[in-house]
Amino acid sequence: MSLPKDFMWGFATAAYQIEGASEADGRGPSIWDTFCAIPGKIADGSSGAVACDSYNRTKEDIDLLKSLGATAYRFSISWSRIIPLGGRNDPVNQKGVDHYVKFVDDLLEAGIQPFITLFHWDLPDALDKRYGGFLNREEFPLDFENYARVVFKAIPKCQHWITFNEPWCSSILGYNTGYFAPGHTSDRSKSTVGDSAREPWIVGHNIILAHARAVKAYRDDFKPTQGGEIGITLNGDATYPWDPEDSADVEACDRKIEFAIGWFADPIYFGHYPESMRKQLGDRLPTFTPEEVELVKGSNDFYGMNHYTANYIKHKTGVPPEDDFLGNLETLFYSKKGECIGPETQSFWLRPMAQGFRDLLNWLSKRYGHPKIYVTENGTSLKGENGMKLEQIVEDDFRVKYFNDYVNAMATASAEDGVNVKGYLAWSLMDNFEWAEGYETRFGVTYVDYADDQKRYPKKSAKSLKPLFDSLIKKE
Repeated sequence: MSLPKDFMWGFATAAYQIEGASEADGRGPSIWDTFCAIPGKIADGSSGAVACDSYNRTKEDIDLLKSLGATAYRFSISWSRIIPLGGRNDPVNQKGVDHYVKFVDDLLEAGIQPFITLFHWDLPDALDKRYGGFLNREEFPLDFENYARVVFKAIPKCQHWITFNEPWCSSILGYNTGYFAPGHTSDRSKSTVGDSAREPWIVGHNIILAHARAVKAYRDDFKPTQGGEIGITLNGDATYPWDPEDSADVEACDRKIEFAIGWFADPIYFGHYPESMRKQLGDRLPTFTPEEVELVKGSNDFYGMNHYTANYIKHKTGVPPEDDFLGNLETLFYSKKGECIGPETQSFWLRPMAQGFRDLLNWLSKRYGHPKIYVTENGTSLKGENGMKLEQIVEDDFRVKYFNDYVNAMATASAEDGVNVKGYLAWSLMDNFEWAEGYETRFGVTYVDYADDQKRYPKKSAKSLKPLFDSLIKKE
């Protein structure tokens, strides 16, 4: 038994990926509705308009969670369901509020703790059109704080709040590569707008400020009576030197994590950006005013960790191009000796390597002073899963092994290394809209038959987690 007795486990999802009902009950469009309508942006030309139809199937989803033994469920709220136009002077949509209030009540009645993510990439489109959305340092943090306050007030029973999910993705994929909404990039063959060398760093800065404002609002005006906790969820991969004998490769491993995780976590824990980022980016990286430092530093009750994969890291020499966001390095799946980091999956970026999970947990714990950590996403796709027959899909032994290896690596980090990890939320409860990959990639522990009324079929991996956690969580 190597996980604490109060350890919580369950599954995670996001609003735009599962809810559907994109125009129901007064919901306004998000930047993803707009992005999906642009030909060529989504692999299969699809969108989240219907997805898993979870907006209309909350009872079904809760019954599924109960049947799998989950004690926690992480989901996100659609900002444009709550405030369709997004802004602090725009009307609140009570039907949207009521939907989530009832959902939380029903989860708690089922014995499942809600982990609510306020923002999982689906910015109200009206704010993007009104003032440039994330790019506006004055307006965006205030509008996000207002939205957060509306939700905090409406759902006092929730004890676990996450402000932003993976701001790296919103910043880099949304404003550097153009791979995600709103699709800004300097590559004019992909977008008529964007500055890949500057916009991502502005967006990241404004998200940090918005996060900190929401945390302050919660701590000042809601936590004293509600008693919950609030943090941010950051994504990052484990890193290993391509050539362990080359000190530049060893050094580049830390730099890669700093450019992914430290970008957001260092300001929150230390009040400033990593030195490696300041050195490379110069005045393209915004600076915090003294008032902002005071607001941002310490604005985390826990660290939300999204983790999937690992890479070998090879340093680059010379001056990096202005649009470089990795830290002047390459990420590889093979080492200098030809060792492979892990087997292929359906996702070009994901190779399982469970030891990397333990190592990154330790890296985070040491750097940030042993914070409480919730693993808010961890999971895998399977190569070719979407082309399989149902009877093959539900026998997802590859995913069962992934969860077994990764959860055991986490348990070892807890028991042997002293990492303060308190929860684990597998990605994902069910197959869903996988952003730019549409419905071609599946991460769910439950198969969703999109062609047959979104019917759900739990896979072997869905049923594997309860016995796994039962064997690891201390009873007393």
